Amino acid sequence: MKQAAAKSSLRRLCPNIDKEDGLETVLEIPIPEEMFATMGSNVTVRWQNMLTWMKAQTEDKLSSPAVSARLNELRFLLYLVGSPLIPLQVQLGHSIHRPVRDSSIEASTAKYIVQQYIAATGGPPALNAVESMCVTGQIKISASDFHQTEGVLEVKKTSEEIGGFVLWQKDPDLWCLEVVVAGCKVVCGSNGKLSWRHSSNQQTPISKGAPRPLRRFLQGLDPRATANLFLNAACIGEKIINDEECFILKLETSPAIREAQGGPNFEIIHHTIWGYFSQRSGLMVQFEDSRLLTMRTKDDNDIFWETSLESVMEDYKYVDGINVSHSGKTRVTVSRYGEQSSNHKRELEERWKIEEVDFNVRGLTAESFMPPSGLGKTPNTL
Repeated sequence: MKQAAAKSSLRRLCPNIDKEDGLETVLEIPIPEEMFATMGSNVTVRWQNMLTWMKAQTEDKLSSPAVSARLNELRFLLYLVGSPLIPLQVQLGHSIHRPVRDSSIEASTAKYIVQQYIAATGGPPALNAVESMCVTGQIKISASDFHQTEGVLEVKKTSEEIGGFVLWQKDPDLWCLEVVVAGCKVVCGSNGKLSWRHSSNQQTPISKGAPRPLRRFLQGLDPRATANLFLNAACIGEKIINDEECFILKLETSPAIREAQGGPNFEIIHHTIWGYFSQRSGLMVQFEDSRLLTMRTKDDNDIFWETSLESVMEDYKYVDGINVSHSGKTRVTVSRYGEQSSNHKRELEERWKIEEVDFNVRGLTAESFMPPSGLGKTPNTL
């Protein structure tokens, strides 16, 4: 893999505690050194605590109310911040060019801005040469409790959670993400026909839906997918982001896509995406999306949920001729309101750091992205 730094801050091997001369075990998901350091007073105790933590995910442990509540909270954080999806399918194939003819001024301007972005991230030959990708990194997630938006209430932050992730991709619709934070592991992926997500601690059915890209790809990791996404956008103006003058590209999810992704008890009212592209460098420095949906309760009341995510991409570095963002921050605001519900708001934040990126991984096939065996029995709930 291509090193993002001289020394990785992820721990990848677990020593054989039972046999001093035994072979070390490769961790499925590397964990941050900072996370490992909190597990005990010395290395031996830390590894023993970690093994205990990994083996603790049994049904009797999960039945404890305290443990169950803790895992539900971690799952909420990882689903909403660590592994959100985007409701638009990214164009398959390597084409990152659309004709400007018969386009409005806003649409043709957007296509020109996207072409500048393609050049800034390596150019068509480098981007089109990518067949697959593997990324490892670490994340830090913090969140507030739900608080009422009427009146002045103090927002109390929870403790910061630290974890690591591994991400594999082969073309836009073939991908798999494994992320672990504080003992909770979430695995999600897409095999080109459907996308799915579940937690290793989860006793409820696996959720699934139509194939969609992982939002993390559009946070500076996959320039070709980002370019293909915004080729259908419109340029709506300019804005200064972190002292950078940027063009604003906007994309609306169509009614047909919103209807297809709705469910029996909820409806997606809108989902809007914005990209902020630096006029100086051509790179995308901020990515936003906002979704509003309504849910019908058992009492036949409507409750509205609005989720807004704002990601800032930083530390762009070239890997095999492709300019990739190696760190950033995502802020999430979740609002709940309705006639029979008090207005509540919750704020979350994720900071990420990419440790290694490798393109064109050998031996990666479509079989590498097979969904869990029990997926066919579950409803379309993703």
